[in-house]
Formats: sequence, structure tokens, C-alpha cells
Amino acid sequence: MKRREFLRGTAAGVLGGAALSLNACGIQSPAQAPAQGSDLPQIQWRMVTSWPLSLDTIYGGAETVATRVAAMTNNRFRIQTFPAGELVPAFEVLDAVQQGTVESGHTASYYFTGKNDIFQIATTMPFGLNAQQQNAWLYHGGGLTALHKTFADFNIISFPAGNTGAQMGGWLKREINSLADMRGLKFRIPGFGGKVMERLGALPQAIPGGEIYLALERGAIDAAEWVGPYDDEKLGLHNAAKFYYFPGWWEPGPTLDVYVNLDQWNALPTEYQEILTTACYEANMNMLSKYDALNGQTLQQLVAGGTELKVYSDDIMAAAQTAAFELYEEIASAQPDFRAIFEEWKAFRSKIVKWNQTNEFSIANFIASNPI
Repeated sequence: MKRREFLRGTAAGVLGGAALSLNACGIQSPAQAPAQGSDLPQIQWRMVTSWPLSLDTIYGGAETVATRVAAMTNNRFRIQTFPAGELVPAFEVLDAVQQGTVESGHTASYYFTGKNDIFQIATTMPFGLNAQQQNAWLYHGGGLTALHKTFADFNIISFPAGNTGAQMGGWLKREINSLADMRGLKFRIPGFGGKVMERLGALPQAIPGGEIYLALERGAIDAAEWVGPYDDEKLGLHNAAKFYYFPGWWEPGPTLDVYVNLDQWNALPTEYQEILTTACYEANMNMLSKYDALNGQTLQQLVAGGTELKVYSDDIMAAAQTAAFELYEEIASAQPDFRAIFEEWKAFRSKIVKWNQTNEFSIANFIASNPI
């Protein structure tokens, strides 16, 4: 399936269905799902992921999709999920789905910016959109439509299927009190976050989640970021580094995606396409809710156990934001396709930040500043 054919037919139907069949972005219950007749085929798919099995939150996004698809099709459409490394390595999910080695995958698109920088926008941008804003852009700001055009070039259709919320700023073996302390710091961080860190003088490292602890514990790296307290504690990162920094300015609201091979997608009955779309939407909402419910309590436990919370200094934050947008402009100048989607994203960001500052941020700041 080539990009032109995809854009003519599939995109409009899929994106329309993703918005309209969810009852204005509500979630269908199994009782509301299309009636499943005996004429619909029995289908078995595989879904590879970039996540360790031990992380019930992030790997759970793939499991949510598989469980809901099975439930809404009376087990006629089944998806078997696989942790990173079992069928393919964590950073080869896109290749496996593109080539048809497997039918689907669950990953973070920014792992693949080496193939196309637009994949970073699909996940998150340093100093970009928080989770609520990201979903607004994807579902109602034209983001998903634009991204599907790029994914079609890779024989893939993608669906948001998880969001971690604003992430923490990583675990460090030593304190960094100023911008000068960033120089030479070996920091596990992917995507554009790593490129910005490099401009600050750090040495970014690309390491899959399941390998971070050993690298940090053995001193192969000086610092590492993953997600937040709940997942980081499960990986044992608090046992390898003492200082826990915030905020994770490079990932204010990262989206995780389900990838589906376009040939496999187009072979699905319409009913199954609608159900898979709905299951991905549910996974997207559910993961964010789960992280919000778990992270606060886990953070308290980590601090009680000796973890020291540290905030990035103002000079680091200011330099990082300046470096981030300089990076975006440089890429946009060299890549017209990136510029087209980046300019739309930037305009949406400006509008929604102003709106949220008027309403969402003002009430949140008041409540946080006036505890009862």
C-alpha cells in the first residue's frame, strides 16, 4: 500500500471513525460495539513492544488493546503481545511492523527519529504539549491526520495508545547545580531530548528500558531518565542513583503508539478496524489515569527511603528551552515536510497554552499554593 493510495481512501475513513464512532471521543462499552456475526473471520495477530514485561503500566498499554479487542469481538480477533527482545529488540519495532514481520507493535515513535524527525512530534517535543494538550492536538487539532501521512510512507498506520503524563527529570549519581555541571554528563535520554542535552554539553546515550539499571549501577552512564516514580522504582533506578531531578522538560506529555502494518490493516473487516481504533483510544486514556493514580504515592515512598528530590536550575531550564527551539528551526529549515507539521503544531501550542493559562493553570496553581 503506497502513500497515495492510503491518503485517497484509508485516512479519511479511519480518522473519521476514530472521532465519530467513539461518541464524541467517549469510549464504547462492549455492548455498544458492532454486533459480531459468525461471518466475521477469526484473526490472530502479534504485537511486539519496546517495553519490559515487568512494567505493568507501559507494557500494559499493549495488553489493554489486546484485551479490549478480544472482548469486543467475542475472541474472534486476538492479539498476542510480546515484551521487548522476545521477538524483536526494543528499537526495531517500527522495522518489524513496516516489513510485515509482525502485524502490529506498541512503542514510542521518537525512538525512530533517525528515520524521520517527524516521529518526535508524534511522541512529544521538549517544552511542548502536556498530555491533555497533546490529546487535543492529536484528536481535534489535525495532529493525527498529519502524522498518518508520514506513517503511510513506512507502510504503517498509527494510533495513540498510551500517555505517561509529564515525566520526571531523571536519576543522577551526582548533583548538577548549574549549566556548567552538564558538561560531559553521560545521560541516557532518547530523541530530541538527547539532542538538546548534547547542545548543553552532555553526552546522550540510547539504552532500552530493560538495560538502564545495569548501565547506571555499573557506571557506564552518569544519569538516566525513564518515566516517573512508579516505573522507575520497578526498574530499581533508585538503587543505582540518589538524586531524582524534575521536571522532565523533554517529555511533558509523551504519546505511545500502536503501529499496524497497512496491508494488514486494509485486510481487516471494517468492524474490526473500528474496534481496534476504540481499543487504542481506551488504552490512551487508561494509561495516563493509571500513572496519575500511582506516581504520587510511589514518590513519597522513594523520598522516605532516601531519594533526594532536586529541581533543575533556572539557567539549565532556560538554556534547554532556547536550544530546543533552535533545534526545531534548524530541522524545519532543512526539511519541508517537518516544517509543515511543526508550524501547525507550534501555532496550536501557542493557542492552547494561552487558553490553559487563563483557566486550567490558574486553578491548578491556586489549589497547589493553598493546601487545606
